[in-house]
Amino acid sequence: MCGLLAFFSAHGNAANRRDAVAEALECLHHRGPDETGVEVVGDTTGRRTDVVFGHKRLAIIDVESSHEPLSYADGRYLLTYNGEIYNYVELRDELIRDFGARFATAGDGEVIVAGYHHWGEQVLNRLRGMFAFVIWDRQERRAFGARDRFGIKPLYHLETPDGLYLASEKKALLPFAPSARTGDAGVDAANLSHYLTLQYVPEPGTLHKGIGRIGSGECLTWSPGYRIDVRRWYRPVFRPAPVADEQRLYDRIRETLRESVRMHMRSDVPVGSFLSSGIDSTAVVALAREFNPNILTFTVGFDVDGYSEIDVAQESARHLGVTTIPTKIGPQDMIDALPKIVWHLDDPVADPALVPLYFVAKKAAEHVTVVLSGEGADEFFGGYTIYREPLSLAGVNGLPRGLRAGLRALARVIPQGVKGRSFLERGTTPIEQRYYGNARMFTEDEKRRLLRQYDPSVRYTDVTAPIYAESTELDDVTKMQYVDLYTWLRGDILVKADRISMAHSLEVRVPFLDREVFDVAAGIPVDLKIPPRSDATKYAMRQALRDVVPPPIVNRRKLGFPTPTRVWLRGEMYEWARHVLATSGAGELVDLPYAMRLLEAHKRGEADNSRKVWTVLIFCVWHAIFVERTLDPGIERNRSALLTKPVVGSMVR
Repeated sequence: MCGLLAFFSAHGNAANRRDAVAEALECLHHRGPDETGVEVVGDTTGRRTDVVFGHKRLAIIDVESSHEPLSYADGRYLLTYNGEIYNYVELRDELIRDFGARFATAGDGEVIVAGYHHWGEQVLNRLRGMFAFVIWDRQERRAFGARDRFGIKPLYHLETPDGLYLASEKKALLPFAPSARTGDAGVDAANLSHYLTLQYVPEPGTLHKGIGRIGSGECLTWSPGYRIDVRRWYRPVFRPAPVADEQRLYDRIRETLRESVRMHMRSDVPVGSFLSSGIDSTAVVALAREFNPNILTFTVGFDVDGYSEIDVAQESARHLGVTTIPTKIGPQDMIDALPKIVWHLDDPVADPALVPLYFVAKKAAEHVTVVLSGEGADEFFGGYTIYREPLSLAGVNGLPRGLRAGLRALARVIPQGVKGRSFLERGTTPIEQRYYGNARMFTEDEKRRLLRQYDPSVRYTDVTAPIYAESTELDDVTKMQYVDLYTWLRGDILVKADRISMAHSLEVRVPFLDREVFDVAAGIPVDLKIPPRSDATKYAMRQALRDVVPPPIVNRRKLGFPTPTRVWLRGEMYEWARHVLATSGAGELVDLPYAMRLLEAHKRGEADNSRKVWTVLIFCVWHAIFVERTLDPGIERNRSALLTKPVVGSMVR
């Protein structure tokens, strides 16, 4: 796991940016504290310097070698890479057998660049893992980069008249953005609106104008004199179909997961696992201990009734015969950690689960370098309760169009809060207009009050419409899964997993988000994901793991590191929240007095406004750090010695 920062010069004078790139790279030190590499790459004539590659390494595979940036084919290519390729051993053997490829390292990074040399861009279809990388071809003066299928690893981009910048985190690009020279933070109004709806900024945008993200399953090419060309190399395809032999399907799910966990445990450093009270992480631990009976597990909780998973996780650990190390946090811990958390995120994510994840990752990093986690199971196997909605609304959806229109008109005259209104509204609204992901923060009417410059033309359908257009042939439940792969999963879940683990120089691996696992999950019919006469979710996966996880966990409801923000914003965190809203400089963008009224109503118990208030609070903290620059997040500025020195006019190793 690593951090990368690269500059591709449009004018052949990259050497002039070498020191600036090296300096900016240091804000990614947490992603790779073991080694730092900065190299200036010249063209074959020796008259131009095209590229500066910067790399921060967290050494996990081939610890003693595999230094980056990494050259290949007698210096023709240079690679900087973030991630893990779990089938690198098999790919390496194939490249040696079929092409006589030669390797100077025993790591996975060299397999990527060797594969690119021999297979071209088709190497992407062979990689099994998580990755964001960029390769510079000195001979062709061409950059090629890519992100993994599901967007586990991040890659940001910034184009300027001087050239192209790529980085693992947005903060490394900020010194080169136009706002760094003009002092204008340039908050993107449309993406702020999306954030207030979704609780995250959807890809490919960010809150800083001009800085974007390469999307999940996308690749890029760039050459001097041309704009960046981004295109999709992978699109997940669900193909639910009837199953003749259910037990055979369950066996295939279980064995594919087992193999994925085995592959994800390839490492030259210690591997542990997160453990919550649900089936996803428990299944990962149960399968992982087959390959390492002494695997350490980590869990987190609070001293608030109904908000701690420690007891259940400890019971599961005892059943499985593994050790679990718990962490408890309180409201002051949460307050103290928030500036650091928001700084690491780059853009605000108003998911309170970030906080327990931050502390459990911190504890895990004291013991191991790699942890396994259960992200992706819900999106692949149908795990969210809201996926049952199309089944519950089927009676209304099946009515003639005219009758549905009449019922919708009736719903409008029923007072808010009266039983039946929401059901009629949802049942008479097409899913393309009704569903936009798991988080639903502010409505359009509420944003009209909250945003100082509300733009009614910016709607969540701007994000979801292109996704629905690709899933017209699917049933409504599977459409929701598809939408979540491109919204909730990569906008919230994977941002949390990557940034918060990397904050502690800890690598999180996600065995469910594996190409082979998806191939199995993609074919599961709806009735085996969400049985119509049951309240179960992920039914097929639960059946497959019935003999793997402890019996009490098989049908346990998902919690996912719950956080008592609702309770604490009425009590221990109330004064802190008031102070944030009262002193924030974000008032030109959001109506802070309106947000304060939401907080006061929550305090009095008149409404549960905790999620809405939290969304505004996180934005205010973000604004203070990245726009006002009045809040120091308290990040330690560590450095590691450079592996290389600048050489102008040629590539150095």
